[in-house]
Amino acid sequence: MQIKNCEIKVVQQDITELKVDAIVNAANNKGVMGGGLARAIKKKGGKAIEEEAVKKCPIEIGEAIFTAAGALKAKYIIHAATMGMDFKTGEVKIRSSCGNSLRVADELGVKSIAFPALGCGVGGFPLLASAKIMAQEVWRYLREGKSGLKEITFCLYDQEAYDIFNQGVIKYLEHILYKLQNGPFSTVDALIEIDGGVVLIQRKNPPFGWALPGGFVDYGESLEDAVAREAKEETDLELTEIKQFHTYSDPKRDPRFHTIATVFIAKAKGKPRAGDDAAGLKVVKLSEIEKIDFAFDHKKILEDYLKTK
Repeated sequence: MQIKNCEIKVVQQDITELKVDAIVNAANNKGVMGGGLARAIKKKGGKAIEEEAVKKCPIEIGEAIFTAAGALKAKYIIHAATMGMDFKTGEVKIRSSCGNSLRVADELGVKSIAFPALGCGVGGFPLLASAKIMAQEVWRYLREGKSGLKEITFCLYDQEAYDIFNQGVIKYLEHILYKLQNGPFSTVDALIEIDGGVVLIQRKNPPFGWALPGGFVDYGESLEDAVAREAKEETDLELTEIKQFHTYSDPKRDPRFHTIATVFIAKAKGKPRAGDDAAGLKVVKLSEIEKIDFAFDHKKILEDYLKTK
């Protein structure tokens, strides 16, 4: 499957035999390669891998470093510190070490990277939980950043682990991509109280009509930041005293697609002025809303608001 320009796949194979730019070692923070996958990497790749890792350590648990790959087919080993010398791991450690491994890969400029099941060897972490944590980190990293990675492989040695990771990575990411991303979408609207009335904008784009200032929440943005941004863009007002009023979730409230709108009540500073994406702007008294042609369910929102007055 693809996320942006990167192919994600799960394979059943010996990770030390993969011909990729970098393989990830589920390491400890001292760089000592004494058991599990680390031992197998050292046995096939050479002791120089461990010597280089130890020189670059200790590192914080959750961090990652790289070394040469010795005699392996890969160019680099990325050592992801999923635990200390107590061999204890957990969600935060796995999540951080996975994300930092991706970061190191991009710093190296590599195009392909292969992960084992982080934390699931001597760490004893459940396979399905590790798969979902790593899938979440891959999704977040590729979605939020400009990665040069073209291929991310999850490599499992036995059939059971492969089956679990195929479910926990591929099926899970497909659920995010093809179901969750289809909506519902989060939006915000602002009930701005000014000059004895509320601010309305005339929509320039369909659905046409008058509406409360608002719009879609951007990825990584809080509802409060989104409503303040949308109000500034559409009315040139700086919102103050922002507080949530109500959430509207009727699947038919928006003729375009299913949206869930959180409405905020706010005061404002400045002089209202229609922004570039608004055809017009006016301040109306609540007693006048019956005469106005509204988009969406904004007439109902104002009627609900009027009841609280």
